[in-house]
Amino acid sequence: MKLLKMSIILLAIFAFIGVASAGTLDEVKAKGFIKVGVNGTVFGFSMPDKKGNWKGLDVDTARAISAAIFGKPDKIKFVPLTAVQRLPALQSKEIDVLCRNTTQTLTRETKNGLNFVHVNYYDGQGFLVPKKLGIKSAKELDGATICVLPGTTTEMNAADYFRSNGMKWKPVVIEQGSELNKAFFAGRCDCLTSDASQLAAHRTVAPNPDDYMLLPEIISKEPLAPVVRHGDDQWYDIVNFTVMALINAEEMGITSKNVKKMLKSKNPGIQRFLGVTPGMGEALGLDDKWAYNIIKQVGNYGEIFERNIGVKTPLELERGLNALWTKGGLMYASPFR
Repeated sequence: MKLLKMSIILLAIFAFIGVASAGTLDEVKAKGFIKVGVNGTVFGFSMPDKKGNWKGLDVDTARAISAAIFGKPDKIKFVPLTAVQRLPALQSKEIDVLCRNTTQTLTRETKNGLNFVHVNYYDGQGFLVPKKLGIKSAKELDGATICVLPGTTTEMNAADYFRSNGMKWKPVVIEQGSELNKAFFAGRCDCLTSDASQLAAHRTVAPNPDDYMLLPEIISKEPLAPVVRHGDDQWYDIVNFTVMALINAEEMGITSKNVKKMLKSKNPGIQRFLGVTPGMGEALGLDDKWAYNIIKQVGNYGEIFERNIGVKTPLELERGLNALWTKGGLMYASPFR
């Protein structure tokens, strides 16, 4: 009996160790979906449409991760999170990955125990004001009331900007993005400050978008990227190279429309990338067609950008810094070899 009890205890210990050491990829495969933290209120980046279908650049980034792992883009459970909730949700394993317009910073990468993967949108903080105020520059905002989200780099950047320019400001802090918009459009504050892309998105939901304008000043660098927890290198590699696969495909001229034809390419780099020549998938713990599945089902970075936030969308955003490095932008992926 003692030997039997000891065997049961040892089996329980080994089982616990096995569970405790299971990586995020194994956990995701076991439950059959990825829990993805998103914003939920930023048009063009992560927001459900009237039918409840999630759309946006961050949403498509999550769909690309799903396609890489499962061969299908819809094995996802989206979890809307506020700016205050987002990092604790990732730290406590409530979500597997955060795809939610979050800025990479030293503190978040170190003290907060998080890893940011490759940037999927280069942004900067700006100011949105009603045209009726007649303000043409952020330098004219001395004494203004400013709507801002708490728990963000935005709040700190605004404080730094006003202090360094010898100006005063009165923050109006509201946690929910949708409520912040309502407060601004209702006239509770003179100005709304956030990442410029978000301000463009917020303006699209204004009662009359033409009544508002973005001021010319960009006061910060905001490299936005998906985020994972420290301590799981394989999961980091998968999410990181998923983002870079989107960029690499655009650089190679591979799109959702021609990717099947590209399987017959004689280019060795394309052969490796699309899994015709095996090895890249095995290195990540995925099927060799992982990148093919991403591009076939979600598209390359350029396709994702243009359909969600590009010049033909209500946001009307130019590629700018988010153009490929070959076209004057910052989008540059590591070699796939």
